[in-house]
Amino acid sequence: MLRIIDARTGEPVVAAPVRRGLTRVEAHASGYGTGSLRVLVVADLVVRVLELGGTSVLPVLTGEREQAELRAAATTLGVRPFEDARDLSGGFGEAQAVHVAGEDSAATAGESVWVPVGAVRPDALAGPDPDPAALRLALLSHHHRAPAALDAAALHEAATTLARWRRAVAHWARSPSRPVPDDLRGRLRAAWDDDLDLPAVLSVLRSVEEAGPPLPDGARFETYAYADRLLGLELTRDVGAAA
Repeated sequence: MLRIIDARTGEPVVAAPVRRGLTRVEAHASGYGTGSLRVLVVADLVVRVLELGGTSVLPVLTGEREQAELRAAATTLGVRPFEDARDLSGGFGEAQAVHVAGEDSAATAGESVWVPVGAVRPDALAGPDPDPAALRLALLSHHHRAPAALDAAALHEAATTLARWRRAVAHWARSPSRPVPDDLRGRLRAAWDDDLDLPAVLSVLRSVEEAGPPLPDGARFETYAYADRLLGLELTRDVGAAA
């Protein structure tokens, strides 16, 4: 069950509704830039965690400026499509709403949950286009409430890690499949349910990568594939490709 630190109170709250019904995840992003893209990535993570827990979700994007450019860039980052708030003016019929916004946005009163997103420095979109998946991994390497540093060194490290993990996953896929060990599944869920602690999720994957022979390669593969349902990094992309 996902628990988020609410920006209004600083206290953890349950993001999913207490009663059955639809949860609206509303991303407040306007203007084309890495900060706005980070808001969409974090909102995408909220959507994915809730869906993994069996909650019905309606992702919604608000904002007026450069929406077409923002949506196009978000798609390359593995962010799944959001509905346009202007097309849903008749109401959502949701049981609860989760708002994801930059740290400079004002959280309004009410029963909604507000998820703060830290600033991004420098603006990685101002220079040469980075690899989208590496940019996503670099963003996931910082807790969503903390500032994210996206300099050339951070993007290079993310690209190197992503390439190494994809090669490893393709290699592990050649072995007989084994279920995700219960302790690893529990550690992953505990991490992402605890205020979207994505750095802890990535730490679990590093421990799987470095684990000794007792952990079968088939179990390593299934663990990475399971975690990627949240991460959205296409870690299994190279499975079956020619060596």
